Amino acid sequence: MDFQKESDEIKKAFCGSDDLIALDFSAGNKAFKFFTVDGLVDKELFEHNVIKPLKNYEGEFSGPVIDRLNDILCNSGSIQVINDRNKAIDSAASGDVVMLFEECEDYYVLPLRKYITRSIAEPPTSSVVKGPREGFIEDFKTNITLIRRKLKSSNLVVKNQVVGRYSKTNVAVVYINNLADKKIVEKIKKRISEIDIDGIVDSSYIARFLEENKYSLFSQIGSCEKPDIVAAKLLEGRVAVVVDGSPIILTLPYVFFEAIQDSQDYYTHSVRASVLRIIRILGQMLAIFLPAIYVAFQEFQYQMIPLKFLLSVLNAISGIPLSPTLEMICILIIFEILNEASVRMPRYIGVALSIVGAIVLGDTAVKAGLISSPSVLICALSTIGLYCVPDLASEGSTLRLLFVGLGGVFGLFGVVMCIIYISAYLCSINNYGTPYLAPFAPLIIPDLKDGIFKSPLHNMKKRPFSLPNKNRKRMK
Repeated sequence: MDFQKESDEIKKAFCGSDDLIALDFSAGNKAFKFFTVDGLVDKELFEHNVIKPLKNYEGEFSGPVIDRLNDILCNSGSIQVINDRNKAIDSAASGDVVMLFEECEDYYVLPLRKYITRSIAEPPTSSVVKGPREGFIEDFKTNITLIRRKLKSSNLVVKNQVVGRYSKTNVAVVYINNLADKKIVEKIKKRISEIDIDGIVDSSYIARFLEENKYSLFSQIGSCEKPDIVAAKLLEGRVAVVVDGSPIILTLPYVFFEAIQDSQDYYTHSVRASVLRIIRILGQMLAIFLPAIYVAFQEFQYQMIPLKFLLSVLNAISGIPLSPTLEMICILIIFEILNEASVRMPRYIGVALSIVGAIVLGDTAVKAGLISSPSVLICALSTIGLYCVPDLASEGSTLRLLFVGLGGVFGLFGVVMCIIYISAYLCSINNYGTPYLAPFAPLIIPDLKDGIFKSPLHNMKKRPFSLPNKNRKRMK
């Protein structure tokens, strides 16, 4: 190896980037060259475990170089020997220290990466009253460690892959060897290996490639931010996908009813958990169907409205310039705009926006006779119900607009026909060998123990029959 030529080639590969550090060094009877990217390496470890031992070394480098280096740099981790320049360049770009050695044909990689990450805290989207509060962060190794802390078994398997031509993102497929179905594991690994894209910056990129139905409105990949949820799903025979740089862990296979379940259901009494699940279902139904039914009643089936309520509605809508359908659609769109603005604005401005939108804008619009107060009330109830199940908020927000349009054009007939069509469509989805509406369509009676009504833990002795797994028995 031409020492100077290889050094120049590495510098050339980084296109003159100013954060590439090239350090010349000599020890014993040899010259060294270190390459690293500023900000990705633990400088303190590099100084104490590499530079100082080499400075203090007074002998000569003879015999197998790697053996001598391992003796001198015993505290710097396992030294990897690479004979491919491109791999060495990728290692330096990922945060490792690459070392060139005079008169040697190989590259030596020292694993001294150190990224700045946030501390482990409770995820903002998965807060609980009782139960574990730790959540995943953006660091790949930390997330794997959090899962291993929950599942201290040699059967927990982690298979690493690298995706992205420029990002070189680490992606891990995690499963329990004697529980997960090998066909599903291999299918997931194959789909990830076939991804050819410039870069992966979040796990949602991977999710789009793993979906069975690419253009479906409904989520087909589970996602969570807490290690206890991932561990519980792995124990059912599912497969988890961990992506470097993302706190969201993907789980497969996924069924629709997972969105109704919550981790706190398993930390409270089964009766309370069942009541909460019923409330979530009612809240979601209220969110999607209430605006459409209200519009359908006004446009076509007004005789179905109780007389006293009908009189109140007629008094409220008198003088409103818009039809009930257009009025409801306009209010729903305004609510969506307020929601998007409040999410993206700084928090201290978001509070003021909520006051302006909810009190000033709504109250003024009603008093001005542009919209009616019952319509505002219906939309407010619908929006509150929407977030009883946060994982279905995006689907529910789209569906309620669709139902309002059909209710305004075809009345209750259009609403009912749309419900039948969507139900049939959901029944047709098969996600990695799992029926999407399991355990209700098809009806899988053993799995109903963890359906709408949750049975006590000691009664759930079998793993879900709706999920492909190798061992059904969970408890003696």
